[in-house]
Amino acid sequence: MEMQMDFLRRLPTPEELKELYPTDREIREIKERRDREIAAVLRGEDDRMLLLIGPCSADNETAVLDYMTRLAAVNEEVKERLLIIPRVYTNKPRTKGLGYKGMLHQPDPHRGEDMLAGIIAIRQMHTRVVKETGFTCAEEMLYPENHRYLSDLLSYVAVGARSVENQQHRLVASGIGIPAGMKNPTGGEISVMMNAITAAQNPQRFQYRGWEVQTAGNPLAHAILRGRTDHFGQSVPNYHYEDLQNLQQAYEESGLKNPAVIIDVNHANSGKRYLEQVRIAEDVMHSRHVSPRIRRLVKGLMVESYLEDGAQSVDGTVYGQSITDPCLGWAGSEKLIRELAEMV
Repeated sequence: MEMQMDFLRRLPTPEELKELYPTDREIREIKERRDREIAAVLRGEDDRMLLLIGPCSADNETAVLDYMTRLAAVNEEVKERLLIIPRVYTNKPRTKGLGYKGMLHQPDPHRGEDMLAGIIAIRQMHTRVVKETGFTCAEEMLYPENHRYLSDLLSYVAVGARSVENQQHRLVASGIGIPAGMKNPTGGEISVMMNAITAAQNPQRFQYRGWEVQTAGNPLAHAILRGRTDHFGQSVPNYHYEDLQNLQQAYEESGLKNPAVIIDVNHANSGKRYLEQVRIAEDVMHSRHVSPRIRRLVKGLMVESYLEDGAQSVDGTVYGQSITDPCLGWAGSEKLIRELAEMV
């Protein structure tokens, strides 16, 4: 039987899209500088801590730019201690893959899917963020074949809990040239995450976008702990001191380069109770102060944050409130950023 798939239209290749919507010298220089700074933190050459912060899903360009402008202002106060990497996650769908699937699919959440408009919208929004704030951002690499649409704009990629076991994600992460954070899977198996980091850190040959490609390996691939879900569907955190000690031991046994972990303070670590992110972040900072080894290992935090507390339905009308997972609002986020800078 033939594939039951309608080919609707040919989309531009990443190269074609980049020609239509190019970067300029200013953007290239900003990205090169920030890439160097982020790499230095992950290699232990810079004592600052990474803070990956922003909306669960970047759903509205106006609200996202508003948020990023506020973030840039507070960044001026904390940049000597924190290196902020905004989350601009444009591929982020609802967990079941039904309904809203992120800006890549739906640049307007209230209208149907339009992939051509989507790839243009996400490239234009990322470009605006760099030009207007000086930030280069993080994306979740949900669809590895789409990474090249933004590869000249991004400074960080996360591979999610449901993607980390996928071979294509691991192989592509080995060749992206920027840090790749590999989350533990939803079941929590640390060995799965460590295997993903190993694959990403090593040279790989595979098929990608119609080409046979060879990568050099990505020495900046590292761990993200995001909690796990047990057999009863309950969230179980993995950010505690003992969890960090266990990860330190796993790194020592693995022989991997640049041991590093980012703690995702939402998701199963908080049970998606977004206000708990503040307490969890402070707990991790305490662990860093107790143990020099954990201090060297924990390179940063990941926080889901937007203009308004909580979440709403896709049909909601609250400006700057998440339409996917609930987020910490701006007032709480700004306070947390300043507190974390003091605790570094």
